[in-house]
Amino acid sequence: MDARTAYQELIADFREKCLLDSVGAVVGWDEQTYMPPKGSSHRAEQMALVAKMSHAKLTSPRIGERLAAVEGSELVRDGETIEAVNVREIRRSYYRAVKLPSRLVEELARVTTQAQHAWREARKNRKFADFAPWLEKVVALKREEAQAVGYRESPYDALLDEYEPGATAKEITEVFAKLRAELTPLVGAIVQSGRTPKRDLLTREFPIDRQAIFGQAAAAAIGFDFAAGRLDLAVHPFCSGIGPGDCRLTTRYAVREFNQGFFGILHEAGHGIYEQGLDAQHYGTPMGTAVSLGIHESQSRLWENQVGRSRPFWEAFLPRLQQTFPGVVDDVSLDDWMLAINDVKRSFIRVEADEATYNLHIILRFELEQALISGDLAPKDAPGAWNEKFQASFDLTPPDDAQGCLQDVHWSMGGIGYFPTYTLGNLFAAQFMEQARKDLPSLDEDVRHAQFGPLKDWLNEKIHRPGQQWRPQELCRRVTGQPMSHQPLIRYLREKFGTLYGL
Repeated sequence: MDARTAYQELIADFREKCLLDSVGAVVGWDEQTYMPPKGSSHRAEQMALVAKMSHAKLTSPRIGERLAAVEGSELVRDGETIEAVNVREIRRSYYRAVKLPSRLVEELARVTTQAQHAWREARKNRKFADFAPWLEKVVALKREEAQAVGYRESPYDALLDEYEPGATAKEITEVFAKLRAELTPLVGAIVQSGRTPKRDLLTREFPIDRQAIFGQAAAAAIGFDFAAGRLDLAVHPFCSGIGPGDCRLTTRYAVREFNQGFFGILHEAGHGIYEQGLDAQHYGTPMGTAVSLGIHESQSRLWENQVGRSRPFWEAFLPRLQQTFPGVVDDVSLDDWMLAINDVKRSFIRVEADEATYNLHIILRFELEQALISGDLAPKDAPGAWNEKFQASFDLTPPDDAQGCLQDVHWSMGGIGYFPTYTLGNLFAAQFMEQARKDLPSLDEDVRHAQFGPLKDWLNEKIHRPGQQWRPQELCRRVTGQPMSHQPLIRYLREKFGTLYGL
């Protein structure tokens, strides 16, 4: 078989595998949004079957044979061609998948589907003990996965690599240590500044139906296409890219917590804009797939924070907010609103944390996850370990498990190794935004007039459409001319909060 024919058959087979994954994504989205509670056991079997079929498709000897027929041929000699990128990344996926027993893949899908249901109930009841047996099962399965995949230094690396290719716990630990060393005094200076935001502005009564209208309008304004997507409710907000023309966002609302719903929408819309910005003609191949979760998170955090919490954004949107909520924020000045939505305080909930303290939440989880996988921390002891670290980092002790180790869905869905990508996303976002300001000198003026097209187009061209052509660090270097660094984020935070808090 010639290399070109082998390549075409390889792509056709891989696309079928991706279509199976998209079926699983729809079923998973439904499980988080509309499925009745009693359907969890049946849904677990559905998810297990789809995972088994997808794994079988990817690990078929046919895939290995087609890869062998193409690798080393003229078709992939130039490592940056479409063919070379697709073959490189399919080989990476295949190499990982063949190490995992089908039994393990199926059991992970089954257990994590049931664990997510148990987590929702435990979180609602603020009772970790109800979730503990499921966390024990998930951690045991993820340890088995790490051993099957293999690693050089830490079993955590095997899990991290699924989300951030090439990253290691050692490297991330070093970056996070530098970041924390500069964040801690900055947070301290802000807290001691003497400036106190008018926090009540955000806890006034914001009717949920109006929040939904305002949030959806903002998501559409920044570029999310609702003809190719939708917005629904979930216990934990997420974005699910089903495929071309179908991207699902979710959020959650509270009448007296404006930030929760609105910035949750902007965050997930950032993910959605990335999914919608991928090249549809390459769907089902690595060239039509996001490069990593760290880069994905950079897009959500960029729109949520770098844009959505900026003064130019609210110069455009505060009048619209006042129109949407008559009598609620009529008396609010732009200065007071900016300080309120950028309120820096030590708090319990990660997704509601300000930009200055947010990464401290991630570092805590990163450290706990490594201990869970190494065996240094037993799953049943997670609440105590969480509270101890939280006290050390924030000088606070969570009053209950729902505001402690039960607040995130990730462990229940088997997403161990996912959390570090949030802070990596913040680092990438700050660095990308610095470059965007250089390339788009009128960026702030555009945002001030709610003209988000130039920024969205820049992101589409530089970050979305390349797909997996380059690994995250190389993409960063090509976009910004520099390797990823914590310094752009520190510069951004110092400038922003220095102005807000008079530092």
